Amino acid sequence: MRILYGVQGTGNGHLSRARAMAAAFTGQDIDVTYLFSGRPAERFFDMECFGDYETRQGMTFANINGRVNYLRTVLGNNYLRFVRDVLKLDVSAYDVIITDFEPITAWAGRLRGKRVISMGHQPAFDYRVPVAGRDLRTELVMRLFAPGDVRVGMHWDKFDAPILPPLVDVGEGPVLKQQHKVLVYLPFEPQEEVQRLLRQLPQYDFYIYAPGSEQRQHSNLHLRPTSLEGFRADLHDCAAVICNAGFELSSECLALGKRLLVKPQGRQMEQASNALALQSLGYGAALEELDRARILDWLDHESPVPQIHFPNVAQAIVRWLQAGDFREQSLRSLSDRLWRKVTVNALPVWPPVTGKRELTAP
Repeated sequence: MRILYGVQGTGNGHLSRARAMAAAFTGQDIDVTYLFSGRPAERFFDMECFGDYETRQGMTFANINGRVNYLRTVLGNNYLRFVRDVLKLDVSAYDVIITDFEPITAWAGRLRGKRVISMGHQPAFDYRVPVAGRDLRTELVMRLFAPGDVRVGMHWDKFDAPILPPLVDVGEGPVLKQQHKVLVYLPFEPQEEVQRLLRQLPQYDFYIYAPGSEQRQHSNLHLRPTSLEGFRADLHDCAAVICNAGFELSSECLALGKRLLVKPQGRQMEQASNALALQSLGYGAALEELDRARILDWLDHESPVPQIHFPNVAQAIVRWLQAGDFREQSLRSLSDRLWRKVTVNALPVWPPVTGKRELTAP
């Protein structure tokens, strides 16, 4: 089997899912070519597992001060180049095309009558899942940005639909908790504002990751450039995470049993809906704006921490692909089997703040 696998590169969550799938494809009789778009080629990092991958400019969404700017999004994309890339992409040699919200591979396959599997979080919104701020514009984006004739959605609950559990890749290593250590990933927010706010909470150490950042320390702020291994190490031993409401990082926090506070990107329906789902399920807290008092109250508040064991979804998807049965009944059966393996545990409450900083097992 030959697969063309398209990955949207604007967010690292799509890349995380692709890395997990790359590991599951290893050793199988499947030839996979990866194509990434949505960010400049030089800004991709830790891509060795994808072999001789390809990149295109693709399409992306403009962000200003933590909010999606639709006017700049419309004016900022090169549509002529996008159409040219779609028409020039040769998909004749592939049996199946997988797209994780990547539009060039999706449209190239659709126009040439290829089997296109749209896989990721976005297809889950085809069903009755928690939704905040849905309108015709977001409906069209979800359906038409990277269309597929088979749509495989993922979410934190089955919601009585053929949805799969999250495809989580948290790496290896012990899961510890450094009680005052907080991981921060808010790439869509003004970083000066993030740092100014968190500097006012000196009783906590904040490890702040952001694109283009240099590694340095200012008082209780530990600034870090985006990286795979460094981020994973800090995620494994932090006690809490403050981040935008992206799906993949939130899933990793749930798998590791980390306290989670999300701030959705403004005017972004998917992230607002993720925040709603996390709160509805009791898996995390959310805030609409970055606010010192709200963050401090959340950090100081003792509450049980859910830890969710997700099965190896990537491995199950590979077997499903090899079987070649893409009917809804087959997808529903796969969903049922995987959700029967999901378990949710409540970890002990996070100890209140003290003067002592130590590493403890959860």
